Amino acid sequence: MSQNLETYAVELAQAARAASRKLAVSSGKQRTEAVRAMAAALRERAAHIVAENARDLAAAQENGLTSAMIDRLRLDEARIEKMARAVEEVAEQVDPVGQTIDGWMRPNGLRIEKRRVPIGVVAIIYEARPNVTSDAASLCIKSGNACILRGGKESFHSNMAIGSVIAGALEKAGLPAASVQIVNTTDRELVPILLRQDQYIDLVIPRGGESLIRAVVEASRIPVIKHYTGNCHVYVDKDCPLELAETIILNAKCQRPGVCNAAESLLFHRNVADQFIPVIGRKLIEAGVEIRGDARTCALLPEAKPAQESDLYAEYLDLIISCSVVDTLEQAIEHINKYGSHHTDAILTRDITAAEAFCAGVDSGNVMVNASTRFSDGGEYGLGAEIGISTDKLHSRGPMGAQDLTTYKWIVTGNGHIRT
Repeated sequence: MSQNLETYAVELAQAARAASRKLAVSSGKQRTEAVRAMAAALRERAAHIVAENARDLAAAQENGLTSAMIDRLRLDEARIEKMARAVEEVAEQVDPVGQTIDGWMRPNGLRIEKRRVPIGVVAIIYEARPNVTSDAASLCIKSGNACILRGGKESFHSNMAIGSVIAGALEKAGLPAASVQIVNTTDRELVPILLRQDQYIDLVIPRGGESLIRAVVEASRIPVIKHYTGNCHVYVDKDCPLELAETIILNAKCQRPGVCNAAESLLFHRNVADQFIPVIGRKLIEAGVEIRGDARTCALLPEAKPAQESDLYAEYLDLIISCSVVDTLEQAIEHINKYGSHHTDAILTRDITAAEAFCAGVDSGNVMVNASTRFSDGGEYGLGAEIGISTDKLHSRGPMGAQDLTTYKWIVTGNGHIRT
């Protein structure tokens, strides 16, 4: 193992810790102005970023990356403008740092407060999408955290360009440039070294495929917020109109099948299965979707392929979906809790009692009622951007915005109080 990598990882972590101390005492106004300056700098330096992105695109094409991966990697003026707008939306959010979550006065006159504070130093390890660099940086600065960003090798030049733009904006706003550091090597050996810097780094957030996330979890001494898979379910209840089910299912599966909040599994209540599965199933097939069904689904839709149990757990990220028939709402909830990934699950129904039972019973970070799973997204929730979508329970679930990058401390105020 290279001593240079060891030294570099420690230097990154120490610089981030030092920057986090200054961020912790910065004003909300200063951090907001810094995030606005980041958005302005992205626009001003768009041509430079596009030129560096072209180097990544050329390498991606040489290395035979898929068209979908190349599309995720590609930046142009319009996409950089979208990145800048997302950063501005983060800037305009309410400052989470210093908020009093709760407070009360004790009978002895002591004032007890629970107040939001930054986590400290956040390391984010992600794959090909360079827009994650500006999203993560803006959310961390808004919430008073320093961050270390390690993007995929496919987007190396793009990320370094975005990072240099952000560093300039931070210095202009009077904050340390080391508040946002981009790892300047693609050497994979750096990552496990970085994940051992628990005396300096407080939290790790991996964004990418399941293999990346599991590798980070296994190597890290630092707490990790995880998002393993997005096996999102849509359950069609017995009191759901056909038109509502058809519209939402087609959107949830087909609008962008390669993303984590696309529907991967369908459940139909037996009372509607006979009518709905042939109609909706053929609409999905017309849209290019392969259906893998249980015995009852295959009997109603001969074009469906028989599903294996592994299909019920699968995150396809493709035009494939599993389909099953259930006898009751309770059975639907049990199925989702067994086979789902705790990401996003939806119920389609006109029965308020059924909707409430589903929301209470399904153990997922996001539960939709009569809405597409595709709305499970920080931007759609009004968070501006997201640092990731957590399928954990601690300390955050679902799309994580600036507020989710805070913890809290207790502030106790007295007037010469002593304990007897």
